[in-house]
This record gives sequence, C-alpha cells and structure tokens, in this order.
Amino acid sequence: MSTPSATLLLIILLGAVIGGGILLLVVSLIPREDDEEMKPPSALMDALRKAGIRVPIAAGVGLLILLLTRWPVASVATAVLVFVWPALFGGAGAEAKAISRLEGLAGWTESLRDTVAGAVGLEQAIPATAYAASPAISKELTALADRLRVRVPLPQALQRFADEMNDSSVDLIVASLILNSRLRGPGLREVLTSLSESARAALDMRQRVNAGRRSTRRSVQIVMFVTVVFVLGLALFNKKYVAPYSTPIGQLVLLVILGLFAAGFFWLRRLSSFEVPERFLHARDRVPERGAR
Repeated sequence: MSTPSATLLLIILLGAVIGGGILLLVVSLIPREDDEEMKPPSALMDALRKAGIRVPIAAGVGLLILLLTRWPVASVATAVLVFVWPALFGGAGAEAKAISRLEGLAGWTESLRDTVAGAVGLEQAIPATAYAASPAISKELTALADRLRVRVPLPQALQRFADEMNDSSVDLIVASLILNSRLRGPGLREVLTSLSESARAALDMRQRVNAGRRSTRRSVQIVMFVTVVFVLGLALFNKKYVAPYSTPIGQLVLLVILGLFAAGFFWLRRLSSFEVPERFLHARDRVPERGAR
C-alpha cells in the first residue's frame, strides 16, 4: 500500500473514531429514568463515561497532527498523550485536597479533645464538633453525626466514617476511638492529644514533600511541552531535515524514540507522586444501618 493511500485510510479511521467518540459521549450524557430491570452498564460504557470528553478531543488532536505531519506514529502518540494527560501531569489538585483534609482532621481531633475534656462522652462530643469542622471533612463528619443521631452504634458509625474518608491517618484516629468506645477506659484526652500531634506531624511532612515534588512535576511539563513543540516545528518548517521519518523504517525508529520518551515521562511522573501508606482498618462485616431500607 502506498503512503498516500495509507494516510487516507488512517484519516478515515480517525474520523470514524471521532464520530464514534462524540456519539458515545452524547449517549452517556442523556439522562435516563431509573429502571430496576435495566441491565447494569458494561465495562466498556463505564470506561467511556469516565473518559468523558477526552476521547473526541484526543481523536481530533491526533487527526490534526496526522494532517500536518503525515506521520501515523506521531498522530497516535499525540492522541494517547492528550488522553492520558490528567494521569501524567495531574495530581496537584488531588494532593492539595488530601492536605486540606488532613489539616481539617487534625483540627477536628483537637476540637474533639477539648470537648471530651469537659466530661462529655464521645456520642455527645462528635456531633458537637462535627458541624464546626473544616469544610474539607464536614460532609463526612455530618454524616457521622447523623448516624449517631439515629442510634447507629458508635463503632459501626466510626467504621463507616473511616471508609468514607479512605485515609490511613483517619484509620489511626478511628481505631483509637473505637477501642475507647468499647473499653470505656480513661485517658481518652491524652490519646487524642497524641493523635492530633501525629496528624500535625504528618501534615507538615506531606506539605514539605509536596512542595519539593511540585518542581519535579513542573519540570516534566516543561520538558514535554518543549519536546512536542520542537518536533512539530521541525515537521512543519524543516521538512527536509525530518524527511527520513516519513518512510516506514523512519516511522519504526520514531516509535522507538517516542517509547523511550514515554518511559522517561512516566518515570518522572512516578517521582513527582506522593505514595501514602495503605489503610489498615477495614470492615469485616457490612451491617446495614438502622433505619436503612
């Protein structure tokens, strides 16, 4: 197959991908009435729904690169880059949210300690401090207070709170509260003091690590941007210099080069990510809450 025919076939295929992506996006955004007999969505539809608008955008950018450079490998690589952009260069928002939640948790632990110091039990202290907590964790704490209000056992309500927060730092605090609620022993105020200090130390460590790795993440973005602009500029304004890449062997060499770049970028992305400890507090039995249907 000649090169113009292959290029035309790839353009047709990419056009079909764009049309299919737009169609699937529109279908996934159409609201539907709840139907108990409706079959659950397939894994493919669920993945496309999570991908959202990135599918047609990635296909469109890939088609544009193909029209400008006539390089199928560069076209596919650019489309993949656009699709995985949030996973490769994202994470700053999630880390900022995690830090905000940890800070709110430390503040709530201190507030809970001060409330318990007034000879108030946990069942009364938790609702009293939930509504004045940080907005980052107010939703989960409000749900915890509501469960206690409808007479859900304290250990079960705390376990649900830990599952909703989904953080190892929360597991440490919740485990201590569950043990105290079952043993009803003294020293809860001292335990909460130690837990709040531990949360503050973890918060300080995570902030320092996040500040250090923010520069690494920015370096990855700069390197990626300069590489893409440089290669695209050569393909548009100095075609003779990059003419060997238009051959099948050149495309194979370009694929190897892009693969090495991709491996390096993912390695840098891993260096810029923050790995938190795994959770250790998991519910063994899922008992339905009282009043739930």
